[in-house]
Amino acid sequence: MNYENLLITIENSIATIVINRPSKLNALNIATINDLHKAIKILGKNKEVQVIILTGSGEKAFVAGADISEFAHFTVEEGTQLAFQGHELLFNYIENLKTPVIAAINGFALGGGLELAMACHFRIASDNAKMGLPEVSLGVIPGYGGTQRLPQLVGKGRAMEMIMTAGMITADEAKQYGLVNHVVPQTELINFAISIAEKIIKNSPFAVGRAIKSINANYAEGKNGYEIEIKNFGRCFGTGDFTEGTKAFLEKRKPVFKGK
Repeated sequence: MNYENLLITIENSIATIVINRPSKLNALNIATINDLHKAIKILGKNKEVQVIILTGSGEKAFVAGADISEFAHFTVEEGTQLAFQGHELLFNYIENLKTPVIAAINGFALGGGLELAMACHFRIASDNAKMGLPEVSLGVIPGYGGTQRLPQLVGKGRAMEMIMTAGMITADEAKQYGLVNHVVPQTELINFAISIAEKIIKNSPFAVGRAIKSINANYAEGKNGYEIEIKNFGRCFGTGDFTEGTKAFLEKRKPVFKGK
């Protein structure tokens, strides 16, 4: 499938999605959100894809924010619907995907761009990256999960400061805060992300997917994360991956998982 603003490659069970709107610093418009939903949905169902890496084109920006020109004249109802659809189509969808999604932040990740990165399962940043949620400087608040996911990652106090000041932090500060896991030179970013993806794909795809679901349950309102963990732990016992993993361990060899 061809996409207006995405470049997608698949190699060695790793899919790389590049958001490709360099003239707009890869800003998220409605078309790009729809394309990302379609692409991630297809890749998530592809049994040959075990990890997805999400990054931006060029050397300046991961995603520099939402495309403000699209919603500058929206009504209350239209603004509410914009946020609702974004959550459903992309941000919550990525967070709950059973295939791991790694954000490789190659530059500015602002507003909706940082919210997109935070929806991924974890984040790696290049040393030139800068991150922030500047929405209040435009008279609005983060609407794609920023007020919820940022406190989960960096703590309430830091999230309050970042959102209320509308300021940016550096990649090193983001690592110190726990917002990103690693900071590497920009030229090494994708290869570093691939090296982590390669570690993930050595493990059971079924178990990885259930681990994602169990971890997310800890942050979901009305769910008991411990109960979800117990159920998912039990489900693993009925899989071929569990049989292969335990057999390989006892036979002192590397397992060959099939995700079933």
